[in-house]
Amino acid sequence: MITIDNLTVRLGGRPILQDASAAIPPGARIGLIGRNGAGKSTLMKALIGELEPDNGSIEMPRRARVGYIAQEAPSGSSTPFEAVLAGDEERASLLAEAETCTDMDRLGDVHDRLLAIDAYAAPSRAAIILTGLGFDEDMQAQPLDTFSGGWKMRVALGALLLSNPEILLLDEPSNHLDLEATLWLESFLKACQGTLVVISHERDLLNNVVTAILHLQDGKLTLYPGGYDAFEKQRAERAAQLAAAKAAQDAQRARLEDYIARNSARASTAKQAQSRAKMLARMQPIAALMEDPSLSFDFPPPEEMRPPLITLDLAAVGYGETPILQRLNLRIDPADRIALLGRNGNGKTTLARLLAAQLAPMDGAMQASGRMRVGYFTQYQVEELSSDGTPLDHMTRAMEGATPGAVRAQLGRFGFSGHRATSRIGTLSGGERARLALALITRDAPHLLILDEPTNHLDVDAREALVQALNDFDGAVILISHDRHMVELTADRLVLVDGGTAVEYAGSIEDYIDFVLGRNQPKEGGAKPKKDKRASARDREAVRLARSSVTASEKAMARLQDRLAVLDRALADPDGAPGRSPADLMRERAGVASELEEAELQWLDAQESLEKIGA
Repeated sequence: MITIDNLTVRLGGRPILQDASAAIPPGARIGLIGRNGAGKSTLMKALIGELEPDNGSIEMPRRARVGYIAQEAPSGSSTPFEAVLAGDEERASLLAEAETCTDMDRLGDVHDRLLAIDAYAAPSRAAIILTGLGFDEDMQAQPLDTFSGGWKMRVALGALLLSNPEILLLDEPSNHLDLEATLWLESFLKACQGTLVVISHERDLLNNVVTAILHLQDGKLTLYPGGYDAFEKQRAERAAQLAAAKAAQDAQRARLEDYIARNSARASTAKQAQSRAKMLARMQPIAALMEDPSLSFDFPPPEEMRPPLITLDLAAVGYGETPILQRLNLRIDPADRIALLGRNGNGKTTLARLLAAQLAPMDGAMQASGRMRVGYFTQYQVEELSSDGTPLDHMTRAMEGATPGAVRAQLGRFGFSGHRATSRIGTLSGGERARLALALITRDAPHLLILDEPTNHLDVDAREALVQALNDFDGAVILISHDRHMVELTADRLVLVDGGTAVEYAGSIEDYIDFVLGRNQPKEGGAKPKKDKRASARDREAVRLARSSVTASEKAMARLQDRLAVLDRALADPDGAPGRSPADLMRERAGVASELEEAELQWLDAQESLEKIGA
């Protein structure tokens, strides 16, 4: 049992955790969630003893081995295979002792312990873990210093998993993983026997792996049974209960205040008034659950363009004289939603850079509209923001020549209004920095958004807001993401980048997950047969037309609803429409209502068409 009792932790004088309490039973798999900056990593550091609490206590099981990934990624000339094996410190220590021990009794104990921890099977387990995390046989034997920081963090994760601690603490373990490695990690964690506490914003991981959600909000901890979907349902019910309780309390408070005001001055009722005043003073206010108003993603709509935006015809792309991808045939239309699938290192980012015109084709042809604007997001843009600057500084430089009002308006689309626009970037959370980077790349209303792992710094609620914004965006989207929930809700075309090329994947994201996990495979293996080019082109055109009809209907409905609101205000106010009689207004309102009904029917038909095409 892990017991957190009235824990208070202050950083810089500010309380991060305030009288937080929770009990985690042995063997539980806990998902620790909360908004960016809520204090999740602070709690993790308190659990491993890196932070001393200002008050309260944490009780961990005695002699339990606790595993946690250090902030420093492994480096040097050792290989990933060697580094992962070294992660099991007990095994390494026992093997070293077995080489030098001369006490036969002690040597027997050492070998017994080596057998008990299955030490001699560790090399095989290390290779399996590294393969699951994306390291092929050649990569496992290369020096660590030849890898990027993200791959080194995979090695650190592998070393931790091999050590098989009794209490496993993970802080965003999937941030440096692709979809394939994330799926493998989920399977591995579900098979773990010890206690797991994982900070994650991956909805699917939280649904598939954990047995309870530990929610950190306003410095307090609340434990909810079940996965993330169950937590959301319980939180919604709790919010409704709080809202009802707050409404009832507000009504009671109003009645008490009214009674006190009417009866305090009368001698016959003064005592009752004083009693009610004391009751009012003791009444603890119920705080309603507040949504964060800064959770805002609003991509500016681009002007319309005729399809296609980009066409690749047997194109090749790479670096120097070495092609990474060849035989690329791809068409991107204005309303497309495309997700690029495939393991890290297969060329997804290379293809994205080609489409963003950061790389030129080495062979074949690439045609793109000369008026097309592209917004290209990478996670490195978040890290490159100047800590000393402000969102207003960055956007003013990016929108050179624009009016202050236009600069502020673009920042406001992404939640940086008022004092938030002038906050130092060094004080912003990772999620806020990601929103600023998205605001910067969309300042000129791009026709095509290319998003390479946009969710790494976003909490679950922010990811949902981004999904909604992408679905409302009028342009095309190309998405690279290991968050399959986002892929499932936003993409209607999947492109598999593998084997030195990129091809349309005809199945769904569920089919691809089955393919990666080796489930429900056809006898010949691989992806489903690809449609012929003419059929694919017809489907894309049908999707484009249906989407255009949906968008047009939505715009018409919004315009007509606004007109109805104006007419209703005019009918309610005798002076609202000078020169027009109520009868005229009623006739116009009936006509607008009829048009709105027709627009709604057209919207339903278009949505039905989209669903049929998807089916």
